[in-house]
Amino acid sequence: MANLDIREAALSDMTNRVADISVSSKSIDGISNQDETTWINAKWTQYWGYFNEIADLKSAILMKAIWNVGKGYEADPETEVILDHISGWGKDTFDDILFNMEVIRRIGGDSFAEIIRADDKTLINIKPLDPGSMRIVLDKLGIIKRYEQISRINGDIKKFGVDEIFHLCNNRLASQIHGISDIESMEATILAEKENFEDMKKIMHHQARPLIMWKLGTDVASTISAFAEKMDKAVNKGENIYIPADENAVSYEVVQVNVSSIILDWRNDIKNKFYRAMGLPQVVFGSSGATESGSKIEYLAHEQIFEKDQRYLEKQIWNQLGLKIDLIPPVSLLENLQTDEKKDMSAMGTPQGTEFQPQDITPGAGE
Repeated sequence: MANLDIREAALSDMTNRVADISVSSKSIDGISNQDETTWINAKWTQYWGYFNEIADLKSAILMKAIWNVGKGYEADPETEVILDHISGWGKDTFDDILFNMEVIRRIGGDSFAEIIRADDKTLINIKPLDPGSMRIVLDKLGIIKRYEQISRINGDIKKFGVDEIFHLCNNRLASQIHGISDIESMEATILAEKENFEDMKKIMHHQARPLIMWKLGTDVASTISAFAEKMDKAVNKGENIYIPADENAVSYEVVQVNVSSIILDWRNDIKNKFYRAMGLPQVVFGSSGATESGSKIEYLAHEQIFEKDQRYLEKQIWNQLGLKIDLIPPVSLLENLQTDEKKDMSAMGTPQGTEFQPQDITPGAGE
């Protein structure tokens, strides 16, 4: 037996052999030292592809827009008359256009629509445009100078003044000259979800139609080919097949793959990231997995997010279109929570933990 000396143990060198995870640095898309700086969304078709192919991503973005603008708006009679005559591409309503632009700004970072006015400057239509064809032109100070639409047919350029385009940005920060797509920070999650789905699809398919490893007692190619052809036909048609009872000639082994609970948990976590990244409570989709009280608190916390998004849209409509509207907010749970609290206090005689006050969820109020 070998004489092994534990004092000869050696250390690994994982620090130098395994690279640390890092996040790449990124610069802001700002103005150049030229008289004009232009920007066009080169990733629009990629983001549009993600949106249409990844079901959970599409669901999250659509639901976000529904919660922000889905309940409609209130306005004075004169404004309602103007907006009631908006037709977009001919069959739209103002609600459709607002929903369209809210969805598109989250997909691509920016959404654009042509503002069409009568000679007396009265708004007569708003027509959504392809964001992949729109170019933003800025001056030396970083102020939007004009917009340009590049024709996908012949490359012709149509120029628009600043007041001729209704432009919504998504989370434009610092001195960025365009909005930021929600998909940009979710790209790794999107690819992981698609990869996981394809893997699970293959596994489940093989569970229903498992891989069978046939062991044939021959190496004659023609005999093997003839057997494979008959067996494949039988499997595809769901028919029986009868073979000579010779265990030495033919045997088989069914290859089964059991899905680990870790894989299923990983998939659920990926799906949840879509909604966390979009700022949506899981309870909206009926899948929060929490208690009733926990779901209510989660919902209440997100009310501020919806309020912020709605205020942005209302301000942009006023600044760019000269129209005053009030978007109807989602149903609030504050009153419901306060009622529950009162019930708890009357039953137990002491507060049970929430003790919400109106100023607790009102921006700029409280301590």
